[in-house]
Amino acid sequence: MDIIEGLSPTKVVQFSVFMANKVGRLLEIVKYFDERNVHIVALTIIDTADSSIARMVVDDQQSARAIFEEYNVAYTECTVVVVELPGGAADLKYVLSALLQAECNVDFTFALLTAPNGKAALAMHVEDEDIAANVLAQNGFTLLSQDDISR
Repeated sequence: MDIIEGLSPTKVVQFSVFMANKVGRLLEIVKYFDERNVHIVALTIIDTADSSIARMVVDDQQSARAIFEEYNVAYTECTVVVVELPGGAADLKYVLSALLQAECNVDFTFALLTAPNGKAALAMHVEDEDIAANVLAQNGFTLLSQDDISR
């Protein structure tokens, strides 16, 4: 398993967890996390007939990796950019406009379940994280780090 070393301060680890499409499987994983005080702070699920992929951001990535290994949960990881939306959903158009101006494609997004700093936040997997981080910062947006979303 590739572990992301030297994580940039503006990048956050996102896990893609591969699960059988059966009742209760996500709950099992949540219970594993709960036993170790790991919290899912962002979640989206992609469903197919036979399996599901749960994309998630957690507050303790090292413990999550250990849990996945201990319970033989198939997963991969990548990094995402997490941006605060102080104006809520209304700020989405400004975020996307800034990325368009930089010609930075958005692969997928999902909202955080928690509101760090009391503000809405969006996790984004983008074509070029460095360009996205720079253009968003230049447009006045606050980028969150792994530390910002950890408890």
